[in-house]
Amino acid sequence: MSERNKDMAQIIDGKAISAQIKDEVKEKVAVLKAQGQEIGLAVIQVGSDPASSVYVNNKKKACAYVGIRSLAYELPEETTQEELLSLIERLNHMPECNGILVQLPLPSHINEETVIDAISPAKDVDGFHQDNAGALCIGRSGLVPCTPAGIIQLLVRSGVEIAGKECVVVGRSNIVGKPVALLLMRENGTVTVAHSKTRNLKEVCRRADILVVAVGKPKMINKDYIKEGAVVIDVGIHRMENGKLCGDVDFEDVKELCGAITPVPGGVGPMTIAMLMNNCTEAVRVSAEV
Repeated sequence: MSERNKDMAQIIDGKAISAQIKDEVKEKVAVLKAQGQEIGLAVIQVGSDPASSVYVNNKKKACAYVGIRSLAYELPEETTQEELLSLIERLNHMPECNGILVQLPLPSHINEETVIDAISPAKDVDGFHQDNAGALCIGRSGLVPCTPAGIIQLLVRSGVEIAGKECVVVGRSNIVGKPVALLLMRENGTVTVAHSKTRNLKEVCRRADILVVAVGKPKMINKDYIKEGAVVIDVGIHRMENGKLCGDVDFEDVKELCGAITPVPGGVGPMTIAMLMNNCTEAVRVSAEV
């Protein structure tokens, strides 16, 4: 194995790429407004979970930047499932609302699947509805989950060729693992999905030209899992005891081996909200097709 210069790993800058996408969305929104089409995003938060409040506030700021009208519904913790479903039904039929987002997690007395499936698929800007999941699976038009869509944009806009490459996704969640595997296949990658029951995980990961890690375990992936020159996308984010943030990948341990890597923070994270804004404009197109 040839020696690599420790400065050679390209840092994939999610902040810069997400800013570029938000500027593109801003232009799309301006064009739609000129055509008489205002875009409205309804953001529903049940309860006052501090982390959820931060995420909701960031979404409102992004809406303001790109010119999307933010419709905020901040409901008390004791809101019943029936009350929440009634609000969603009203928003489904509200012309000025193009997108509906229910901030997760919901209080334990509310069934998340029932709530997600109550959202009109054409307004499901999170891309979690079973109709959108099915459309992604069979290659039809629909709204795509924001984080996986953002990962593809990080790769494409960083000049990483996906077609024909060995792609390994570690993690099989409905929110990241499964959809990003489908999107990598759509881009003609050769995809393996690994998970907690995968045998010889290190060997599987070392095959990867592109390694996407979404396991939810701090610094689990070290250099023993990485092929020299691989592109590593770290979806995880964790706060360590010293207050600093880290990902599922041990950045310091692998950075000299990688061809390119996303940092934490500043990699995948900013892309999620940028792609949410993009999905709001996509929802206008999808609604026109319905």
